[in-house]
Amino acid sequence: MAGIKEIRTRIASVTSTQKITSAMKMVSAAKLRKAQQSVLQMRPYAEKLQEILHTITEQLAETNSNNKYATVREEETVVIVAIASNGGLCGGFNSNISKAVVSLYKSYSHTNVQVYAIGKKVCDGLKSRGIIPHKAFIDIFDDLSYENVSLLAAELMELFVQAKIDKVILVYNSFKNAATQVVTEQQFLPIVQTETNQETDIAFAKDYIFEPTKEYIVTELIPRSLKIQFYSAILESYASEHGARMTAMHKATDNASDLLRELRIQYNKARQASITNEILEIVGGANALKA
Repeated sequence: MAGIKEIRTRIASVTSTQKITSAMKMVSAAKLRKAQQSVLQMRPYAEKLQEILHTITEQLAETNSNNKYATVREEETVVIVAIASNGGLCGGFNSNISKAVVSLYKSYSHTNVQVYAIGKKVCDGLKSRGIIPHKAFIDIFDDLSYENVSLLAAELMELFVQAKIDKVILVYNSFKNAATQVVTEQQFLPIVQTETNQETDIAFAKDYIFEPTKEYIVTELIPRSLKIQFYSAILESYASEHGARMTAMHKATDNASDLLRELRIQYNKARQASITNEILEIVGGANALKA
């Protein structure tokens, strides 16, 4: 059995760690509420806008109008955008993205694949797995805003229009709740038609009115919709990060409590054994003096 001093030192160390994990849990809970609110406000708008975007794409294809963001080419250069975080201590949040990117990377073994890493941890995780990111964006979470995110989205869109890249895939954690995050692979470019009810699509198409013009929709609405779609993916990942960290810190705090309970039992046993030994020594000494 460990000595009293050693157990006391371990108790102090675990108590200090428990205070840190508890504080991090509270901080993540506060940030999660704000991030979750942003996601819940953005999600209906982004989903509806994405639905309209796919419908417009279908309409323009039927009328032979030029939609440069829906051009399907031979996949010579594919860009994988890996979205994670700069911080750790959030369970498998970052490693799950790294694993998904590696698996997707290997599936394009005969293609030139470029990885854009958003977040320090996913960048380091990919490097440890032998994949060097083409570009890394570490500072984007320091000031997470639509303006900053849209710059990256615009860069990818411009490269696609110039035919320097042929496909863009987003890999991120979609926010379900504080304890559950779903790794999602979403095609960003080219725009694809979603699988919906064909009869509904036809009925909707008959009543669809382009205003002011199809050219305006292509040049203004579609790029804006794509930027919002990209921003929505990063917001989902940001909320998932704080949910994962809050859950991980909650479990760590509970584990620290269990460990402290066991250590205190060991400490009391060691202390009682020490007291018993001292009493036995005193009694033994007294008996020796009497003899």
